[in-house]
Amino acid sequence: MSSAILTDTICALATPPGVAGLAVIRISGQNAFLASDEFFSGSVKLTSEVDHTINYGWWVVDGARVDSVTATIFRAPRSYTGEHVVEIGCHGGSFVTDQIVSSLLNAGVRLAQPGEFTKRAFMNRKLDLTQAEAVADIIHAESRIGAQTAARQLSGGFTRRIAGLRQHLLDVIGLLELELDFSEEDVEFVDRSSLRSTLQSIIEDVDATAASAHSAEVLRSGLHVAVVGYPNAGKSSLFNALLGRERAIVSDVPGTTRDYLTETLFIEGYSIHLMDTAGLRETEDQIELQGIRLTTSVIEESDLILVVNDLSINRDHSMGLVRDIEARFPNTPVVTVQNKVDVIEATLPPYPVRSVVCSAVTGQGLDKLRLLLGDHVKSTTSGVSDVLINARQAQLLRSIASHLRSALAGLDSGLSSDLMAVDIRSAIRLLGDITGESWNPDVLDTVFSRFCIGK
Repeated sequence: MSSAILTDTICALATPPGVAGLAVIRISGQNAFLASDEFFSGSVKLTSEVDHTINYGWWVVDGARVDSVTATIFRAPRSYTGEHVVEIGCHGGSFVTDQIVSSLLNAGVRLAQPGEFTKRAFMNRKLDLTQAEAVADIIHAESRIGAQTAARQLSGGFTRRIAGLRQHLLDVIGLLELELDFSEEDVEFVDRSSLRSTLQSIIEDVDATAASAHSAEVLRSGLHVAVVGYPNAGKSSLFNALLGRERAIVSDVPGTTRDYLTETLFIEGYSIHLMDTAGLRETEDQIELQGIRLTTSVIEESDLILVVNDLSINRDHSMGLVRDIEARFPNTPVVTVQNKVDVIEATLPPYPVRSVVCSAVTGQGLDKLRLLLGDHVKSTTSGVSDVLINARQAQLLRSIASHLRSALAGLDSGLSSDLMAVDIRSAIRLLGDITGESWNPDVLDTVFSRFCIGK
């Protein structure tokens, strides 16, 4: 971000738009107090008010009172952005908030870009880049564990881990470069066995952290579960039964579901997105064919696939479909749901572990299916500790591991200290890229463009 942008005063609605009891408009920049004083009418001028106080008054535009408001004062650098900040609290509603924001824009304040408040906090060293990304994760977290993990990241948990790895590598570099100063005397300051152990330990840590990216995405965005099967297997009935309400149309006519429906189920604090899909079969109906194509795209994006089988036909009726899905999507777990057990009179033989027998009509076995979903999401996310790794961080971590493996290979082949130091220094630089010690505008634009306006 250029310095010219940093000198601007910006504003935006910091709470969701629409009818509500309260709303907050955030103003940040060197003219935040002056701009607010043009419209805030209270017992004191905000420019002269002391830090961290809440002031009551009216927001007045062209002599007309818009709303009774509070003005909370944060003086630089003791604010979220590190700049002068005023937060105007008013009654919720589009008209009032639009009036306040419009008056500020007419006074020369600029509307904030997405994530610009947090971007300024980063630029003013109030947050590092991993903490800034944690802000977005807290806002968008769809599980209790995800929100708690993001909060630990915001408090600096991941930053401290990165700093620890960086310091280990800096210590190694220091000793390797000290050896270079005494190269003519053939002195080794680094025990090669100890160095190998250190590099291997860091590589394992970095690999494990990068590998947690998928688990982190589940905590961040929820577990996506595709409900698939042949027509009339009871997919929509099962979908409704798990939700506890009639959401999907249920009919005995094959091909009723033409599109897919998505609804969210919460199990033990985890968010599970169920996706009811069109029945898979050969058909010449063009609309139904489009629904079947959408089903394939849903399966591709799923973390777990439930294949619903009509047990009243045969327990193995859908096995061909199960095998086809497992072959096409080998990295996505598949669970067979044997539905319509309520119409079966015979005693059923034992079923495989990845199978649940239930009835969407009577509710029999649904508790076991919910337990299976809960156990799956917990096992999927068990590797996440103090950070919700995102794609940017995972890519950098994989590059760090690659450089350290190169250094390790050089160590094993007797490579000189200066050549090993090149790869280790590259790893140190990339660790700095994770936290934002080094950055470029394109990276920042990509990171903060995912934020909402007002954050």
